[in-house]
Amino acid sequence: MRANRVQTVGVVSAAALLLSLAPLATTATASTAFPASTASTASTAFPSSFSKAPQSSAASASAGSAIPGRTQSLSFAGSSEGGPGARAAESPDAGVRVPARTVRPYSLLGVVWDGAGTPLRARVQVRTRDADSGHWSAWRHLENHPVDARGGTRGPARGATAPLWVGSSDGVEARVLPERTEHGGSLPDGLRLELVDPGPDPSPAQGKAPGHSAAPGPSEEPADGQRDDTAAGAAAEGAGAGAAKAEPAGAEPADGAGGGVLPALSREATRSQYPQAGSFVGPRPRIVTRAGWGADEKLREAEFRYTDTVKAAFVHHTAMTNDYACDKAPSLIRAMYRYHVKSSHWRDIGYNFLVDKCGTVYEGRAGGVAKPVMGAHTYGFNTDSTGIAVLGSYGKQEPSERAVDALARLTAWKLGLFGADPAGKTWLTSGGGKFKKGRKIHFHTVSGHRDGFVTECPGDRLYAKLGAVRSAAARLQGR
Repeated sequence: MRANRVQTVGVVSAAALLLSLAPLATTATASTAFPASTASTASTAFPSSFSKAPQSSAASASAGSAIPGRTQSLSFAGSSEGGPGARAAESPDAGVRVPARTVRPYSLLGVVWDGAGTPLRARVQVRTRDADSGHWSAWRHLENHPVDARGGTRGPARGATAPLWVGSSDGVEARVLPERTEHGGSLPDGLRLELVDPGPDPSPAQGKAPGHSAAPGPSEEPADGQRDDTAAGAAAEGAGAGAAKAEPAGAEPADGAGGGVLPALSREATRSQYPQAGSFVGPRPRIVTRAGWGADEKLREAEFRYTDTVKAAFVHHTAMTNDYACDKAPSLIRAMYRYHVKSSHWRDIGYNFLVDKCGTVYEGRAGGVAKPVMGAHTYGFNTDSTGIAVLGSYGKQEPSERAVDALARLTAWKLGLFGADPAGKTWLTSGGGKFKKGRKIHFHTVSGHRDGFVTECPGDRLYAKLGAVRSAAARLQGR
């Protein structure tokens, strides 16, 4: 890894000290034991029935609604919200955990806590049980998502880790281990493990969007677009900065939208479809719309928010697994959408576009793919920019050629609609974060997330491809 202060995929220090945990106290079931390689749980068997863990209001609401999917919210034993059976940690530095348990099926998980401004100085580890094979994964680390402390447009923001796609799973164990720093080893309140089931692929009728207001309010969306479904109130990023705009003039092209796909257009057809674009615009790539990947529009906040223009594109990775089948990308996106909105209290999914490793482009945040929709992707620089996330993690693994090509095609088209040269540079005004608020920063028109925020995103290997993306996109624009 929101108009917004953005989501940013950061990394918790790898130097965190791992402290031993006491053995888990769970009901024994002889047929499902933990791997012997896990010292702290080697003798602990798995309960056969679903644990009666408390669910968040979001999970309870979704369970009885028509919205496909489900969120289970589990408290950490020893935390400020320990549920039934929760056991206090031996010391403040011992960490907190979700004991191993069977849960309803899910495919994505993450950890959230109260107060986005409260840093999580800890190492978050999870392991999961495959629903088909019954095998347990090794312990895996979740990356932090640094966010703005100022609350959501309808309530306080939540801190959150990056979500992790784990595939169909029915068991989980998690632990949060504090780092030893000058700030001490305390953990934030309200730590919860969120387990997300994206639900089945929906019927085309489920893509119908609700009505929306063209003037939703006077404030820019907070970090990563966080919102609460019931509370009200928000703080603006700055006077006039990122204020909600009326919907830009000009109807969004609807060709193919009913079937969930906007087809690719030639450069000539693109110029005809978007006469405002001028001479230098790339051909429109094929785009799977929100209806196409199954976004239930009742889940997000109804209003749209726009910025004045699109001067730059920030490239991200989702910091999740690269081991996914491309036909499962819609499920992955639906799960991320639910995690962003229901668990993290964002307005909508944070990115404007997503790209899978097979080169398929997906519409992200609602409001119109050709319009300057304000996303929540690069804290401090969501105004006048668009955010594109490649599904996967590219710190050590090379992105596919098809994904890199899709980035070039998408940026050639999207930036061209607003007269921006993808091989050039532009000035953006900081809204805070890495750079002091109000400072003007000179960016490549196609930049990485790390250029605007303190993060490793989009990973070294993908970041190294951005020069090639700029050159290819400029050629596609006819420059």
